[in-house]
Amino acid sequence: MPPLRIHSECLTGDVFGSRRCDCRDQLIRSLVYLGKQEYGMLIYLRQEGRGGIGLLNKIRAYSLQDQGYDTVEANLMLGLPVDKRDYTFAVEVLKYFNVKSVKVMTNNPAKMDFLLEHGIRVTGRIPVKSTPTPYDEFYLTTKRERLGHQL
Repeated sequence: MPPLRIHSECLTGDVFGSRRCDCRDQLIRSLVYLGKQEYGMLIYLRQEGRGGIGLLNKIRAYSLQDQGYDTVEANLMLGLPVDKRDYTFAVEVLKYFNVKSVKVMTNNPAKMDFLLEHGIRVTGRIPVKSTPTPYDEFYLTTKRERLGHQL
């Protein structure tokens, strides 16, 4: 069972190093972990923002977050879904490579549920831990308390 990281694109974090989220930290920690394994996979999904809301809407949500709203509230205020990320392409990649079971590198139980619902056996979860900073602590708290992430 290969360790697997499914990472959704976060241009602001992954590329520009935004400290509002832990996306870049999760990506780097996952790559370091995978680099130490005999085998493993990282599938990078091009779905910017929580649910493919796009960069412009993500910046609009940031503006609302600057006013004190959390990431969930900001998306809802913009008429956007809280999180509608789709992992179908990741399932297709796994099936293409005949990968039937994985250990998922995630803090997000919905990601594991999606894989299970689409025929991929999840044999375990590898937490991707990051150290909260003053810049992302509110965001991480929201992920834990409102989205059920296992931080």
